[in-house]
Amino acid sequence: MAHTAPRTLVRTRGRRTYAAFTTRRTGRRHPLVATAMVLPLAALLVYAFGGWEAVVTQASSVGVMLGR
Repeated sequence: MAHTAPRTLVRTRGRRTYAAFTTRRTGRRHPLVATAMVLPLAALLVYAFGGWEAVVTQASSVGVMLGR
């Protein structure tokens, strides 16, 4: 019979690996921090897709599709 590691050791290694790829923080991000994170991406999208009108049109289409 092959030698295997105890189950607790295997479980512990799995948790450590999982913990390395996840964040432990709970709670919500402050709205100003979230805004500061999304503004550069929004500006890039406005530039890449041809201006504000195109972004508004696409957002409106998504809103209609979602039923709002």
